[in-house]
Amino acid sequence: MIGDVYTVWLREMIRFTRARSRIISSLALPFFWLIFIGVGFGSSIHLPGGASYIHFLAPGILGMIILFTSIFSGISVMWDRQFGFLKEILVAPVSRTSIVLGKTLGGATVAVINALIMLVIATALGVISPGLGFLASIVFMILTALCFVSIGLIIASQMKSMEGFQMIMSFIIMPIFFLSGALFPLQNTPAWMQAIAHADPLTYGVDGIRGAIIGTSLYPLWIDFTVLIGFSVALILFGAYLFRRSMS
Repeated sequence: MIGDVYTVWLREMIRFTRARSRIISSLALPFFWLIFIGVGFGSSIHLPGGASYIHFLAPGILGMIILFTSIFSGISVMWDRQFGFLKEILVAPVSRTSIVLGKTLGGATVAVINALIMLVIATALGVISPGLGFLASIVFMILTALCFVSIGLIIASQMKSMEGFQMIMSFIIMPIFFLSGALFPLQNTPAWMQAIAHADPLTYGVDGIRGAIIGTSLYPLWIDFTVLIGFSVALILFGAYLFRRSMS
């Protein structure tokens, strides 16, 4: 099973390295958000303790990269189905669970690589200060990526149309992002918004990354870590179940 998972993961990595334009396209928008929104809003948004807004925003931009890259990785299932590769791999002696795990790990790896590139850029620009928290932030990046790759695969496995998949993704991505606290402190929002944010995996991902990198977080890091572990395991298992049922 490990060999099967590795083969599917390796295919996702080969596809990623052959489409280098994906790196530029996935980093361009977050980079402009970091610079223009971070600098533009920084003078008008006052954070507790006098913290710099652009420092507060940077972990949220990392979460944005992970969200967009991870959840749209589900489109690989649509491509594989359209061009017949999925049919070929399904008749091979490979379990459906191995396919899901390989694609999930592949999509998560791509998302984390993109986030790490932005992390290096932000550090070089002086937006983020280097430190040991980087290692902890990578753990939160991985768990967040696993959550949203799983969501992308769950939706993609139930869709027949690539246009329909993109429409649904566009519909759910922005609420997930804006309700995560990536752009503003959640403690300053109405109670109903905070209640919805508690059900958003990206909330804990961004909060964990922010706490690890700049030392400011809404929840203790162990809560962020525990909740993300729970979300990751539940979504991967649910995704594997739906994939097996839809491809049987």
